Amino acid sequence: MVLWSKEQDKLSEMSAGAVDAKKEGAPPAYRHSNGSVLPIIQKEGAEELRPAEGYELTEVSGFSERSEPEGETVVVVDCRANAKGQREEDALLENASQSNESDDTSTDQSPQPPAPLKETSFSIGLQVVIPFLLAGFGTVAAGMVLDIVQHWTVFTEVTEVFILVPALLGLKGNLEMTLASRLSTAANIGQMDSAKEMGKMVMGNLALIQVQATVVGFLASIAAVIFGWIPEGHFKLGHAVLLCASSVSTAFIASLLLGLIMIGVIIASRKVGINPDNVATPIAASLGDLITLALLAGISTGLYTQLDRNDYVNPLVCAIFVALTPIWVLIARRIPSTREVLYSGWEPVIIAMAISSVGGLILDKTVSNPNFAGIAVFSPVINGVAGNLVAVQASRISTYLHMTSLPMVEPNPPPRKCPTPCSTFFGSGVNSRSARVLFLLVAPGHLVFLYTINSMQGGHTTLTSIFIAFYLAAALLQVVILLYLADWMVHWMWGRGMDPDNFSIPYLTALGDLLGTGFLALCFHILWLIGDRDSDVGD
Repeated sequence: MVLWSKEQDKLSEMSAGAVDAKKEGAPPAYRHSNGSVLPIIQKEGAEELRPAEGYELTEVSGFSERSEPEGETVVVVDCRANAKGQREEDALLENASQSNESDDTSTDQSPQPPAPLKETSFSIGLQVVIPFLLAGFGTVAAGMVLDIVQHWTVFTEVTEVFILVPALLGLKGNLEMTLASRLSTAANIGQMDSAKEMGKMVMGNLALIQVQATVVGFLASIAAVIFGWIPEGHFKLGHAVLLCASSVSTAFIASLLLGLIMIGVIIASRKVGINPDNVATPIAASLGDLITLALLAGISTGLYTQLDRNDYVNPLVCAIFVALTPIWVLIARRIPSTREVLYSGWEPVIIAMAISSVGGLILDKTVSNPNFAGIAVFSPVINGVAGNLVAVQASRISTYLHMTSLPMVEPNPPPRKCPTPCSTFFGSGVNSRSARVLFLLVAPGHLVFLYTINSMQGGHTTLTSIFIAFYLAAALLQVVILLYLADWMVHWMWGRGMDPDNFSIPYLTALGDLLGTGFLALCFHILWLIGDRDSDVGD
């Protein structure tokens, strides 16, 4: 019996003394210097085997005198040219091959990640543009709603509601877009292929976002009370309870509706062969702003009417939604993927809410000035468009990393160099390609949305050429900063073992709200100073 060993060159040299002992009558065996395994059958009457270049000739008498290598072993049988011997030889070779495959499987249980999707700039743009336009029209509708409701009694009497607007609209980035990114990655890497896995993923994620929505809504109301109380110096308990009830109920209902929509979109996109990363987050944003703002306006108005009639209604609403929280916690804890987020995913959501609340404070102070009332219709648009684009990019980079590598392969991975703007936007990789496509959508998209607002006679500002130039400059600068931060932040989080699907999008969309509101307020102030004040401004 001849043993064919596949092992490293170093191990071959170490075991040469034991393996290469020549025994009388032992048949030869060839070992290639590169460690490859080639089955050799020596039949009766065959020519004498000669070692070819790259092989070494060894003879082994039995198993007892053979050193145990760590590599694979193939049994080669010296058989006779008869039918029975041929069948035995084939059976042994087949068993040895199966044994090698089993050994390979046992030593490396981790499956190979699927190859990344091959996408060109045209295919990326084709898949993104339609959801992007739908999302943009959704933000236009939200801006029109905010432009109308800013004159309602609850918004004029309880101005802190304006502080809630970016924080609650930011829930689409903190919760719904994060949910869409998480489920898109799971769908792309095959974790939602079976109905059982899909059911667990859906239930766990729905319960998770209900817990997060309740907590974030409660904290957003506290932030609104604090930011409203600090400048004015007085505190009204009735208004504080109203803000809490409105914020919690709006966040809960909006997250439930949008979560169900997101799950349907991701499942449908996989069935028709579309990358969910390109469509899920924009669709979440297209409906998120409109649904959330409409719910906030309606719920806050209804609860405001109950302040004097039934003062127990607002505390009762808060108590009901808080009492439901333990149920959602129990459901989310049963699913391993959501259990981890339930314990460790609060930091980005809470910090993002605080950042968005600062943007809400800017919006509150700007809208309260009659000279800048026109900002209300544009704020959801500029923030929503930037949030949609950066969420798509962050989701794509995260999926790419999940499909091409495994996090924390090394205990201390070498830090990735901070990307430069040139590498982010002008590199040859698929992520740079998508960054260019998304950036090129900004100006045409905003022009379409501005024309839509003007056609519907929305807002308090006439679209002059100077205003359009300043508005587009602010929007382009906002998106450039966010796309660059997305490239750096997603890779930075990945290198430290954090899942970017759960951490990056809340930060990025919150920064988008802050930058967009700040740049837009700055544009209105500059336009007012240089004299671009037509008769509609402040009307």
